[in-house]
Amino acid sequence: VDPSLAAERLATPFTPLKITNFLDGSPQLTDRRRKLEALIIRDPSGVFSNEDNNYMGRTERHTRSIAKFVRLVELCRSAGGEIIHTPEFLTLAATISDDPMPTSLHWVMFVPNIMTLCDAQQQALWLPLCRDWKMIGCYAQTELGHGSNIRALETTATFLKESEEWIIHSPTLTSTKFWPGTLGKTANHAMVIARLIDGSGRDRGIHNFVVPLRSMEDHTLLPGVDTGDIGPKIGYNNMDNGWASFDNVRIPRRNMAMRFATVDEEGKYGRIGGGDGDAASKVAYITMMQVRAYIIHSSNEALAMACTIAIRYSCIRRQGYDADAEKKRNGNAPNEVQVLDYRQQQYRLLPLLAASYAIFFTGKHVLTRLKDIESQLVSGSTAITKTIVGDIHATTSALKSYATTFTADGIEDCRKACGGHGFLVASGLVELSQTYLQSCTVEGDNHMLPQQVIKVLLKLVGAVQSGDAELLKEYEPTDMNYLIKPLQDLVGSTSSQPTKSSFAFPTSAAETDFLDVSTLLRVFQHRTACLLLDVAVNLQSAMTTSTPQQAWNDSLLLMARTSRAHACYLLLRDFANGLNDERSNGSSSCLGKEEIGALTQCLTLLALYWMDQHLEDFLQIEALKPKHIPYLRKALLGVLTSLRPSAVGLCDARDFSDFRLKSSLGKYDGDVYPAIMESARKDPL
Repeated sequence: VDPSLAAERLATPFTPLKITNFLDGSPQLTDRRRKLEALIIRDPSGVFSNEDNNYMGRTERHTRSIAKFVRLVELCRSAGGEIIHTPEFLTLAATISDDPMPTSLHWVMFVPNIMTLCDAQQQALWLPLCRDWKMIGCYAQTELGHGSNIRALETTATFLKESEEWIIHSPTLTSTKFWPGTLGKTANHAMVIARLIDGSGRDRGIHNFVVPLRSMEDHTLLPGVDTGDIGPKIGYNNMDNGWASFDNVRIPRRNMAMRFATVDEEGKYGRIGGGDGDAASKVAYITMMQVRAYIIHSSNEALAMACTIAIRYSCIRRQGYDADAEKKRNGNAPNEVQVLDYRQQQYRLLPLLAASYAIFFTGKHVLTRLKDIESQLVSGSTAITKTIVGDIHATTSALKSYATTFTADGIEDCRKACGGHGFLVASGLVELSQTYLQSCTVEGDNHMLPQQVIKVLLKLVGAVQSGDAELLKEYEPTDMNYLIKPLQDLVGSTSSQPTKSSFAFPTSAAETDFLDVSTLLRVFQHRTACLLLDVAVNLQSAMTTSTPQQAWNDSLLLMARTSRAHACYLLLRDFANGLNDERSNGSSSCLGKEEIGALTQCLTLLALYWMDQHLEDFLQIEALKPKHIPYLRKALLGVLTSLRPSAVGLCDARDFSDFRLKSSLGKYDGDVYPAIMESARKDPL
């Protein structure tokens, strides 16, 4: 092991393995994951080797990825014991192999759709076929002409009473399904999102239909289906994103997802249970929320991988000399300074590492909450109101928008922080960035999603302004409940400029005031409330002199800032709550005092970093005064200094193998320069 990395590990003030066990869920789950990884790395077939990825063409990589997945299924089926053949475990296996697989959306989107939106009889028919890989599905929603605007989708499903069939049709060029992953070559079925035209000719809006694309016998295209791959992309090129056009394709009546809506033999449309009507009508969007939650959670690993590469390399790479050390050496040549010892490098990388942990906690919270909401919805519970459904939509929209933007930018910052060698594909950062970039656009463009967030949050403002206590009770079990009290304080103020004393840093604030987590959370909480109220007031004022559309358009920039503020608070809150839970768990927790201490430093650093980055917001709401800024930045520097010895340990805790990182710069043993030269000598040019 490189001496620099060895020294870093000796200086780590906690046990990285304890954090590893916590992230996995238990020591047993860590062992299980490592066994599976060893099975993949040591597989004698050699199919999992990533050594030649950079020299393969797209077709070859796609074919190799299919071969990898076939082998994964074989391994999971044959290994027995703790290595089991389940969707969750196959997803873990695919993650470990760290090569995007064309089959991934089968389990991530197609199967969850069947489990959520199809009735028991349909599930009994289709799920066994899905598990046996006879039925391989994709999720076909996005069209050539429409993406985020789901209501404008053009594909139609028209009921034909005479034969009790649906006619799936693409009436225009822009109605062509375009972008769905797995559609181009791999899938033989699609969950097609189409406008339902019932037996009376009435358009009932978008619904889900299981449409066969290719034969399950020989994979040939079925009559009326025209489909293919959309071509090379910036990244994620193992995935066969595809297009599909339907020319009056006929499918049985029961191929409509019928858990919450039905069309009978006569073509009569009806809805089935699901809580209050508005909430039930939104169940069709549950898959999009599930995928957004998955994207949010997976962002933590992508960012952590980039940080691991950049931080390890920054400990090995040395540049410049310490003038004081040079004097003490009596003329002997001093050692060069580790790049990570420069404050600028710490400021670039350590907040990103902290954010990767924050995204882990929030991703876990969102997935758990969404699973609970889904289970209650499908059981017909009346406890899931339209307010709760709207809230999880706002939560996933805000977090997806901010977390993926932050992660994509963070990966690129990590690449730049590695200097010239970061520009090498062998750094591992180039493909990581190119593969991740799609997350900023898929399942809702990040610049469009804030509007969805604000539409929901403004309803809370209206409830607060109305003073209706019963209405406000509906918001108590939501993620936005933290806004109720500060909004009440702001709205209830008799002054035209509400007092900020309840959440502002005191006039006499010192550096220590910026190190208290509860104080920082309170300030972030009120930032969102103040910005949200500004949006509401601006809209109300603007609509007296302009149209609602123009008023809305003029407020979009402030809406984006408000959505960002909401996301930042949720990330910090979930991080803090997760650590508090572990403190409460005591000896039953995987984490000890030292591990919780290091993660608390990450939480504090992230809050201070965002406050420094978004300084305008905090000055605008008067939480900070200009004279506080030196104290903020002194506190920030102090936390960077305190966290510096933990940097490599926090990376090691993620337990990324060299096999997964695929990086000459981020190797666990730190043998960077021989690895770079070995990669260079392999190039066929």
